[in-house]
Amino acid sequence: MVLTETHRQDLVREALEARKLAFAPYSGFAVGAAVLTADGRTFSGCNVEVSSYSHSCCAERVAVFKAVSEGARQIVACAVVTDTAPPVGPCGACRQVLSDFGVAAVLWLANGDGACREVALSELLPEAFRPAEVLDHIKKAHQG
Repeated sequence: MVLTETHRQDLVREALEARKLAFAPYSGFAVGAAVLTADGRTFSGCNVEVSSYSHSCCAERVAVFKAVSEGARQIVACAVVTDTAPPVGPCGACRQVLSDFGVAAVLWLANGDGACREVALSELLPEAFRPAEVLDHIKKAHQG
């Protein structure tokens, strides 16, 4: 899929809307995300914090999990919106989840003031742990 300016604008707009639904009573750090799948569908998510903070879920993972739960298996782009200047990238866990479903994905990091920068996921996670490596290890372990 060739990504266009329209894709970027639409995905950032969806992430902005998702951010409005963030539930962040502990950190106050609202995040919205939206992913574009290889088949052209989009899925959005917001961060959801719970009192047992480590069980909270980031916006990027919510969006990816929604996509996967609807049958998507390949993410080609992700928009992440925060209120920081400059816009910030996903946490390490989200980078890994995005990599599992979109190793070649493009990320658009934006804020509500109109700032937006594009970065390749491979730049943010250059030596990602790959699903194939895990599967190869499992196959070898069961052969011996």
